[in-house]
Amino acid sequence: MTKKIAILFVCMANYCRSPTAEGVFRSRASAAGLDPFLLIDSAATSNYRIGHAPDPRSSDHAARRGIDLTSQRARQITLADFEHFDHIYGMDLQNIAMLKSACPPQYHHKIGLLMQFATRSDADVVPDPYGGDIDGFELVLDCIEDAADGLVASLRTRIDAQGAAA
Repeated sequence: MTKKIAILFVCMANYCRSPTAEGVFRSRASAAGLDPFLLIDSAATSNYRIGHAPDPRSSDHAARRGIDLTSQRARQITLADFEHFDHIYGMDLQNIAMLKSACPPQYHHKIGLLMQFATRSDADVVPDPYGGDIDGFELVLDCIEDAADGLVASLRTRIDAQGAAA
């Protein structure tokens, strides 16, 4: 078996959006049978909530859709992550700017917006629900589910092509 494809989801605090992205993507990748080929994690650009469980509102809304976030704990991205992960997906443009400023130049190609994989939404970024009303957490899930489906499809094509080449 070839090396696993390592994917990291990043937001400011690893408290709302990136843990949701990790949980949704894990679920979608598992349903597609991609588990054996992937390493999936999430992290923060800041150190605000290191060691904390995801925002209870994120966990509650995700649970209503069958996604369990309860085992996750916030961590801050490290320099080693830029080398280790094949793909690093930020939730918004501020996260991308922070990632690029912290990332060694030779790894900038690994950084992108998660919403580039969305096919049903025209949103460019996953909005931050933290300071808004409860509907924001549903919107985050809608955006992330859309992008996760597109990412799974993209990876499925890549993994199938690698299998055919082996």
